[in-house]
Amino acid sequence: MTEVSRTDDGFHVFDTTLRDGAQREGINLTVADKLAIARHLDEFGVGFIEGGWPGANPRDTEFFARAADELDLRHAQLVAFGATRRAGGRAADDPQLAALVNSGAPVVTLVAKSHDRHVELALRTTLDENLEMVRDSVAYLRSRGRRVFIDCEHFFDGYKANRGYALAVVRAAHEAGADVVVLCDTNGGMLPAGVRDIVADVLAETGARLGIHAQDDTGCAVANTLAAVDAGATHVQCTANGYGERVGNANLFPVVGALEIKYDRRVLPAGSLAEMTRISHAIAELVNLTPSTHQPYVGHSAFAHKAGLHASAIKVDPDLYQHIDPETVGNTMRMLVSDMAGRASVELKGKELGYDLSTDRDLAGRVVAKVKEQENLGYTYESADASFELLLRDEVRGSRERFYALESWRTISEQGPQGFTGNEATVKLWAKGERRIATGEGNGPVDALDKALRTALDRIYPQLAKLELVDYKVRILEGQHGTGSKTRVLIESTDGTAAWSTVGVADNVVAASWLALEDAYTYGLLRAGLEPSE
Repeated sequence: MTEVSRTDDGFHVFDTTLRDGAQREGINLTVADKLAIARHLDEFGVGFIEGGWPGANPRDTEFFARAADELDLRHAQLVAFGATRRAGGRAADDPQLAALVNSGAPVVTLVAKSHDRHVELALRTTLDENLEMVRDSVAYLRSRGRRVFIDCEHFFDGYKANRGYALAVVRAAHEAGADVVVLCDTNGGMLPAGVRDIVADVLAETGARLGIHAQDDTGCAVANTLAAVDAGATHVQCTANGYGERVGNANLFPVVGALEIKYDRRVLPAGSLAEMTRISHAIAELVNLTPSTHQPYVGHSAFAHKAGLHASAIKVDPDLYQHIDPETVGNTMRMLVSDMAGRASVELKGKELGYDLSTDRDLAGRVVAKVKEQENLGYTYESADASFELLLRDEVRGSRERFYALESWRTISEQGPQGFTGNEATVKLWAKGERRIATGEGNGPVDALDKALRTALDRIYPQLAKLELVDYKVRILEGQHGTGSKTRVLIESTDGTAAWSTVGVADNVVAASWLALEDAYTYGLLRAGLEPSE
């Protein structure tokens, strides 16, 4: 393998989702998952992807073996993670270092102790021997043509306890040939001002190229990372969506967003920043975690506006209440309609849905009044855009759009001597002049109602075959009536190409579910291009 030059190659965005991020509670990645995530990260344009610790566990060893055949990285280099050689041995004889070389990764990250107490208590060796372990390990990997980064574990705590020794570890790594010495806030206890001061001091004292690895235990990992950059660090280690041990690591997307947009530093290939939201959500799906709706830059709510005062200003100029154009990072602005909404909110939301309310003040006023009235009853339209659009269409038309006329519905939950036996629902309705009666059985009364309604309408509206209910949420609203309190139901539906949410409120969960279900069916048929028949 050709040796990589140690010349300064600009700024490093180093992702460790596949190693450090995978240590998050609840994440358990297969090799196929890791390969898929690596492809997304490379597509995003990070410079380095730390794939795991080959030789330490079979899964990571298999990952590197398969990556050689299955990954065609365009932007990133694959990185193998490991530790310095054992105390008292030789790097050339260390099986762990041999596994790193055999992984085929062109770059190796070695974790090294930089806190004197950790050296003596965890490694159970001398401070001088630890320095020799760093020198010997780096020199050996360099001799095998590998680029080497050193992660100085517990660096900031070690610096506070014994500044001279922490600096000695940095010098040992740098002088042995490490391209980057990464200062790790392993316990996540640092604050930005302290990070900035220490990084600046280490840079001045050692001349080494420095990186930063920040955990988020104080909620400052992104801020600490940027503080290190301010002080001269040119290598940032992050994880997608901030995944990681305990409360997580520095989040890749806010860090890159800040560097690209706020610092005006080109750290990604041209055009990649606009893919940030999509990449974030794709990785969340692969690790089987719901994307955080309130994550900076990429969250569904990152550019969502609710207050009427904000909406009035946004109507004049969106930049008045947004720090960037959402499309820069592949996101979109959203207007939330609630009882806080004013005329401007409704006009902007109407425009978002394709309705121009700016020329009809009376109509906009009626919609605002209706929203406030409905939300006083317990409705919420923030998460039910489809129900709001139906409300808006009703006010435009002056009446409710219906594809059928309901005669009645009922549900039965049966309890036999051996326990619960099932749920049954019956729906009676008129559609296109035809009376339809249908029965459905389901896992619960709402599932039975859905099946009965679908059976009643499927011959008349075959487009409903594509409709699927994908999520169902129930909330008991605050009140003084205990089990008699009002219930709000949110239903998410899809037709395979788009998803929408509807809401219903009633005195019991089944009635509330029926109202949300009716909205879901009505909206789905409208999306299919049909005109109401009733």
